[in-house]
Amino acid sequence: MKLSKKIGIVSVILVMLTVFTLSTFAGGQKESGKPYIPVVSKGEQHDFWQQVKLGANAAAEKLGVDITFEGPASESDVQDQVEMLNSAIAKNPVAIALAALNTESVLDQLAELKSKGIPVIGFDSGVPNAPAGVIYANASTDNFNAAGLAAQKMFAVISGDIEKATAANPVTIVVMNQDAAGESLLSRGKGFRDTMVDLIISKTAMSADDIKVTGNTAFIDSNNPTGGDKVFIEMVVPASASATDSAAASTAVLNKVEEENILGIFCSNEGTVKGLLAATNDGADFASKYKGLVAIGFDAGAAQKNAVREGYFLGSITQDPYSIGYLAVELAYKAYKGESVSDVDTGAKFYDKNNMDDADIKGLLYD
Repeated sequence: MKLSKKIGIVSVILVMLTVFTLSTFAGGQKESGKPYIPVVSKGEQHDFWQQVKLGANAAAEKLGVDITFEGPASESDVQDQVEMLNSAIAKNPVAIALAALNTESVLDQLAELKSKGIPVIGFDSGVPNAPAGVIYANASTDNFNAAGLAAQKMFAVISGDIEKATAANPVTIVVMNQDAAGESLLSRGKGFRDTMVDLIISKTAMSADDIKVTGNTAFIDSNNPTGGDKVFIEMVVPASASATDSAAASTAVLNKVEEENILGIFCSNEGTVKGLLAATNDGADFASKYKGLVAIGFDAGAAQKNAVREGYFLGSITQDPYSIGYLAVELAYKAYKGESVSDVDTGAKFYDKNNMDDADIKGLLYD
């Protein structure tokens, strides 16, 4: 066969493949006969996101839609996510589910989606401070209420010690927050803080004048009590989100447990939990060196689950990542169909060594 003829055949094949690829995604993936809804996540490799993906796939199968699920290797890879979103938009989806790493980085894409009338559904932390009218609804954990549940569980154990606090012998409750920027972590820190303050005022003889919220200023609001000298609620943020800095911040807190009469530590995400575990011999020190100190975590992971199972932690709060993924796709589909949609709280539960193997809990505890 002559070389020119071979080149001609190859060219025809390439053109056919290009046409096929474009037609596959044109107009919401018409080739399959199903609407196309991309799910652009903050990550993909972590077990949490894998559970979100399972839920999204289940919804897609039930609703008869095609989805893609992708997220960057790291939650610091903002540009990678932007490129994923650009690629998704180029395939003419009927709707998009998005958990944005940085809203400012996707403003142009959001404007384009709005101009095209393509609904955007936020999930997990959603798209904080997105322009009005862009996000139709969010499928996410109510982080404020979820952390408030942790405060309720801790208060039930330490309320007696709080009652005994005096100006000469005050008590401290510590809230570990990985950073002071992410909306999810800000909501969790404030949810625990406000719920604990409300419980102390309503369930003990203490008043707001006895309480002082202290520490990182991002977690101190104008309505928080800041003048008390009997109960301190300390909002701690490590120098960075790195494992090393999380462990160092935990060590610094643990070094003053006796001096400041620290009753409990709440870790608002898995990163701060890992830091606390690294500083306590995987939690074993809670059974000896820090006996009586109450620790509550957030999310799951193998190390955290072991700490709960062994009783080192009082328990932890788990989100429902499967429901986050499922409801994100369901809301996107409804919005595409023109149905009215609104924010959905995907829920959170408290688990401890007594219930973590229950049917309604164990499926939410990823490794």
